[in-house]
This record gives sequence, structure tokens and C-alpha cells, in this order.
Amino acid sequence: MVPFLQTIALLAFAAAPETPWHEFRGPNGTGHYNGPTLPTEWGIEKNVTWKTKIPGTGWSSPILVNGKLYLTTAVPVGTSEKPDQELRLICLDAKTGGIVWNDLVFLESGAKAPNIHKKNGHASPTCVSDGERIVVHFGHMGTACYDLAGKSLWKSQKHPYIPLHGNGGSPILVGGNIVFCCDGTDSQFVLALDLKSGDQVWKTDRKTPARQKFSFSTSQLIEHNGKQMIISPASDICAAYDPKTGEEIWRVKYPVAGWSLICRPVYGHGLLFFSTGYVTQHLMAVKPEGTGDITAKNVAWVSKKFAPNTPSPLLVGDELYTISDGGTMSCYEAKTGKVHWAERVKGGAFSSSPILADGKIFVTSETGHGSVIEPNTKELKVLSESDLNEKTFATILPAGGSLFIRTETQLYRFDEKK
Repeated sequence: MVPFLQTIALLAFAAAPETPWHEFRGPNGTGHYNGPTLPTEWGIEKNVTWKTKIPGTGWSSPILVNGKLYLTTAVPVGTSEKPDQELRLICLDAKTGGIVWNDLVFLESGAKAPNIHKKNGHASPTCVSDGERIVVHFGHMGTACYDLAGKSLWKSQKHPYIPLHGNGGSPILVGGNIVFCCDGTDSQFVLALDLKSGDQVWKTDRKTPARQKFSFSTSQLIEHNGKQMIISPASDICAAYDPKTGEEIWRVKYPVAGWSLICRPVYGHGLLFFSTGYVTQHLMAVKPEGTGDITAKNVAWVSKKFAPNTPSPLLVGDELYTISDGGTMSCYEAKTGKVHWAERVKGGAFSSSPILADGKIFVTSETGHGSVIEPNTKELKVLSESDLNEKTFATILPAGGSLFIRTETQLYRFDEKK
């Protein structure tokens, strides 16, 4: 009788309805989940529906499309000190965790590969999908498009640049185009490719004055006062681009030089929120309007203390939440920048971005320590804690009442066991 009931329970979990999560940080890149209630506790043996060992290494977050999970990985070839890397796209069945297909996208020469930062890898950008295709991006190594069954539709390696520390920024979909940033040591540009063909639609040089020009940001499409624009942080500047032509609309300068931009911006209350990168990071709120250099008149507020370098900010109602790489979570009044509180979250260092689900904030540290936090303006209130005891840089994927979490070696699915 007990095994039968367990089987029925697993079938119920497997049949949970899907919640769209087709890009880094989910719908519109906001980190907001709307769907069935999620488990608030998880662990190596806690609420595990399945776990699957992922070959190779990668810090891209999984996405979910039509019941299938897609993520990238880099598999070393041989045992040399700098081996070649098979850059692969993997599809898994969300119900069972089984690997459906695993395709080699590009082969990266170990001898020519850039040195990789300890917080990065050869497969860091998250895939993006329009519901019919999967676009996979490996930074300077190129971009490719697959159908959902694993058929390669096109590959492009026509836009090389010299990276520092590997690749990072994820592609986004804007209309019928794929848009991503290429900020290397030799050239810096924003690029739009046609989703169906992979052909270049537009390319815009950054023309950044930065001394350290490399960055890894993920762009954000917003609509402000009825006008769409692509927001893309870069070294020393954050700029807005016309989605159709790529023409720069405006730019804002940072209070001090900033580079290695990683966080994805968020938008709300008529303001754009973003961090300015290394080495003296600031959190900025900017009115995204006007043309040219808008620094003098459109910066609403700036905060220096505990600004994040890697985890993206999270907007929850009237408050903006951030978690620094060192593990301090801050709660701001979004419109004014007033700090309600700033307190340490257990788990050490943080790289993954927080998400909002069921009115709660979910976040995982680099050691795999998970926290569920109640949003409020008075104090840090941790509702529950979990631990996977393994390096975790990828952002949580919530879908259909399940949590999907990628660690250094595994992909987990967690469901509330009742």
C-alpha cells in the first residue's frame, strides 16, 4: 500500500502544470514566479523528486519549455592542464529528470581558451526560448539555435572578441531578434541576430571611455512612457538602445569607474535599478528617459554600501532587495533609496540571483545554502533554511509548484511531500 501511495504522489508531482520560465530570471527577466505553491525546504534527501548528474561543468541556469529543461555545460576532453572543452546543450525531461538529448554545439580549443575566473566557467550564459526554439550562447565562442527536439537550426561564430575571465551575459529575445552583449578587451558591442536565420540585424559599438572594458551583463527590455528600449550595462556606462535599429538613445555614467558588470537590471516605479560592477560598486536608480548623456539630470539615487556585483536586484512592490556577493541582504525604498535594513544571510558568499515566489524571497549561496525570506521593511526575517552542501552558482528555477536547482554536479527537482 505504501509504495502504491508513493507512486500516486510522484505522478501528482509530475503532472503539475508548467509555469513559463524561458530565460534567465524567468518572465520579463524580473525573477517573479506566479504558479502553484513551492516547497520552502529542500536538501539532499529532503523533498527530492529526482536528481540527475550533469556531465561537465557550467553555471548557466536551467530554463523550462513544454515540459523539458534546457541547460548548457562544458565537458573537458582529455586530462591536460588546459583541455579542449565540448560546449554542449542538454535537454532533460522535467517529469523524470532523464536526459532526452545532449548535443555538441561548439568545440573550444584549450590552448586558445581564455583564463577562467574562479566564479566563472566555459558555460555560464543561460539559454533563452520563444517556445519553439532554444537559443544557446557561449560568449566569444558563438551562438546557436535548436528546435525543441534537438535539431540544430543554425550556428554563428561571426562575431569574435577577446574575453577576459570567460563568458557570462545571457541572450534575450526582443521581437524576432536575439540580443546580447559582447564586452571584451579588444572590442565592445551590442548585437542583434535574427532568431530564424542567425543573420546580423544590427551591431552597435559601445564607445565606452572605460579603461577596463570587459563586462558580462544581461540586457533588459523595458517600456517607459510608451517607448521600448534595451537597457544594457557596460564598463563605466549604462546605455539604452533602440530595439529596431540598435541606435544608442541615452547613457548614464557611474560615480566611479566600474567594470565586469554582471547583474541584470530591473525596472519599476518609472525607475531603472542596476549595479555598477567592480571595484567600488554602486547601486543606482535612474529615470530611463531623454537622449544623450542623462547623468546630470536623471539619476534618482545612488547607494554604495553592500551593492551587489553578481546577484541581480529584486523588486518587490515598493521595495528593492539586493544581496551582496559577501552575503548582506539590503531592503531599500525603491523610489528614494532609503535603506530599511541591511543584514547578513547565512551561507557565505552569493552569486545566484534571488527570486520572488508565493510572496517570499528564495535565494541560494555559493555553498548551496538556501534561505526563504519574508519581504518586509522592518528586519531580515528568515522563514526556513536548507542545504545542498555543494557549490551552487546557478539561479533557482521555479515552475509548476517545483523547484529546480543546479549545483556543481547535479540538477535537482524538489516538490513538497505531503
